[in-house]
Amino acid sequence: MTLPANLPAAIIAASLLVSLCSFSGLFVLWIPPERLQRLIPYLVALAVGVLLGDAFIHLIPDAVARQGSISTVCLMVLLGVVIFFVLEKMVRWRHDHDFDFDFTHPEKNALRPMAKMNLIGDAIHNFVDGILIAGSFLVDPVIGTTTTFAIIAHEIPQEIGDVGALIHGGFAPKKAVLYNFYGSLSVVLGAVFTLILSQIAESSLVFLLPIAAGGFIYIATTDMMPALHEHSTLRHLFGQTTILAAGIGFMQAIVVFEQLLLP
Repeated sequence: MTLPANLPAAIIAASLLVSLCSFSGLFVLWIPPERLQRLIPYLVALAVGVLLGDAFIHLIPDAVARQGSISTVCLMVLLGVVIFFVLEKMVRWRHDHDFDFDFTHPEKNALRPMAKMNLIGDAIHNFVDGILIAGSFLVDPVIGTTTTFAIIAHEIPQEIGDVGALIHGGFAPKKAVLYNFYGSLSVVLGAVFTLILSQIAESSLVFLLPIAAGGFIYIATTDMMPALHEHSTLRHLFGQTTILAAGIGFMQAIVVFEQLLLP
């Protein structure tokens, strides 16, 4: 199939635009360390809500629509959980579990496994987004444009939460923003992969979507939720629960937005 001359450039530009959403958390660089320390648990709660909402409201239903078999998709989600369990075992190998984050001297902190796992999960998810963007542009540039805006809408709160999770996981704020951006560049890789092998890329979504969902469920429940229990005052209970629910609610709102935006 011969593509219009400007279509590959439009696809790459759209994927780069989505990658730039990773800078949504840039505001943490201007927050004093003491205030940032109080804010981080709430950003982690936002990340939990968005990851779970994305998995159960977007990725799994999309995988079911493509696969047609709920049981097969559930098995693939479980496979994703197992894959990320094995990945974390590898990440934790030789890892020192004693951890106390120093916001005053962040360069002295060791990295928690949750930070590395978050980067892996986010990179896979962004790769899937790149396939979705390129695939929709190949169908119709108008659909590609609306799909890009729909992805941007759910990427912004996720990237804010991811930066908070990376800081809680041991990254200094500047490095958290920078590494989050590096992970977001897999959107471009997914788009290029689709341009080169469009049929294979489209078919791979049947497997990548539920595996990414399983990864998000694993990271949110085993890495991030236990971190939230480190702050167990009544104020944290209500604040974190509210923000976690808001993250899920935002993902649900995106469904309505996508139905209005996409043909």
